[in-house]
This record gives sequence, structure tokens and C-alpha cells, in this order.
Amino acid sequence: MRTQSWVYMLATLALVSLSQPAWAGPTTEKLAAEKVPLDEQGFVNAVSKLKRSEIIALLGEPARAEDVKLKDSGRVVASIWHYHNINKDEQGAFYPTTELDIIDDQVSVIVFLNNDGSDNSQGQTYEVQPYEGQPSVQ
Repeated sequence: MRTQSWVYMLATLALVSLSQPAWAGPTTEKLAAEKVPLDEQGFVNAVSKLKRSEIIALLGEPARAEDVKLKDSGRVVASIWHYHNINKDEQGAFYPTTELDIIDDQVSVIVFLNNDGSDNSQGQTYEVQPYEGQPSVQ
């Protein structure tokens, strides 16, 4: 009986893995379905009010993440997240990378980069004010 459960679980995991590759980020269609604006200002207004967990629910896991942790507790106090090809500039071209800088579970800076994220010297940066209240995904 136990062997049958393991086989069933592995088969299910294989099917799920094939249907949605782990490396796949959010698609334009998914963002449109979730009503996430693709333009800079609309995206900033929508995402700046969200917590970490809400961003992941909306956009999925970031393509790249760097965390700053406290030595004593290991608690994550800041993160830099990169998503690829999810936002458009004023001419309608996709930015290769969107960077979210998160401090204490709140987005503090959003950067739209014209590269893969390894060089952040070029791009459009938005600093956002902390959101007071209970943010929610609309």
C-alpha cells in the first residue's frame, strides 16, 4: 500500500512539473488575467502596496533573489528580487528585468532595468512610500 502511495505521488509530481516548468516566470497572459498593469506607473501603484507573500501569489517566485538575514535569528530583513519581461516602457518594449527591493516585508524600491539585472546602472527607479493599512490583492 505504501509503495502505491509513493508511486502515485511521484506520478502526480511529474505531471505537475511538466505542465508548469519550475523556471517559468509569470507570462503576460497570467499578469493580464490577474489585472497586473504592465506599464511602469500602473505596476508601481499595484505592487508597492503588497507584502512578500502577496507578490509571490501574484507574480510567482522571482527569477533571482538575494536575501539579507540577521545573523542571530536568520530572519530575512531585506531582499532583492528580479523578474524578467513583465513590464513595458513608454514605447511598449519589455524591460528585460524588473527589480523589487523589499525591506521588512514591504517593497521600498522598484527598478526597471534594460539588462539582465547584473548591471543596475541603467534603468528607471521608483522609490515608494511605506503603505499603512492592510494591503490586499485586487
